[in-house]
Amino acid sequence: MSKPRKPKGRPVSGWLILDKPVDFGSTEAVSKIKWLFKAQKCGHAGTLDPLASGMLPIALGDATKTVPYVMDGRKIYEFKVTWGEERATDDLEGEVTRSSNKRPTEEQIRNLLPKYTGAISQVPPQFSAIKIAGERAYDLARDGETVEIPSREVEIFRLTLLACLDENTAHFEVECGKGTYVRALARDFGRELGCYGHVSGLRRTFVAPFAEDSMVALASLVALEKLENMDERLAALDALLIDTSEALFSLPHLAVNDDQAHRLRMGNPILVRGRDAPVSESEAYATARGKLVAIGEIGQGEFRPKRVFV
Repeated sequence: MSKPRKPKGRPVSGWLILDKPVDFGSTEAVSKIKWLFKAQKCGHAGTLDPLASGMLPIALGDATKTVPYVMDGRKIYEFKVTWGEERATDDLEGEVTRSSNKRPTEEQIRNLLPKYTGAISQVPPQFSAIKIAGERAYDLARDGETVEIPSREVEIFRLTLLACLDENTAHFEVECGKGTYVRALARDFGRELGCYGHVSGLRRTFVAPFAEDSMVALASLVALEKLENMDERLAALDALLIDTSEALFSLPHLAVNDDQAHRLRMGNPILVRGRDAPVSESEAYATARGKLVAIGEIGQGEFRPKRVFV
């Protein structure tokens, strides 16, 4: 019988909040971070288009188990819409499909925004990762097919016109929920205003719970490659990681002692006692000495682990 393969790389865990540059793909960014950290596992929480910049939370090691909680969080984007052209991709990358000489006034733009605030129905772009009959919409679009993508409800918590930069371009900020396409907002703004439009600049500045000041520039990470001593280089990189438990800010928290932590890591439930202890929770997380131990459920006086962390 052959021995199981030993995983390549270090068992390093945590979140790196990358400030992704333009013309750098999300998958490419994950590969670069995995290589820099010599990590066993790596993944991101929400794709950013190559033409977009800004916050790309990247999970290393055990932090990959908490990706869904970050994917579900609120996001904030700053984006520019250029009027007069609708494009196949709803951004600068695609060919022009419709055009107009009409331009909206600032008043017309401001009057439009309340309609796109709250729970709205949105049709994702043709060039999107939505699956149609088992295939990605962008693959079908690249093959020249126009497909019917069903609309879906998304949540817009806040939508602000920051400035009209000139008659052709407006600058916005949006705080939105999971699954919102900013490119679709620009497309729909343009159609409603009768002038057409597309995203000509996009930057993500927030992914809950990570704030803008937690971002690390790719150039800063690459600069550490100059450190010839590998231990020093890895130590400098590891210092930039955010603890895995930060991703679980929205869940109830339970602090446990070392004995309880050992039981949880073995997959066993522990008793939950105390006047302030949660009575019933479908999801909660436990920490010991500030380190994440497990995600689980609370009920009938017990915390039962579903996922454990070394």
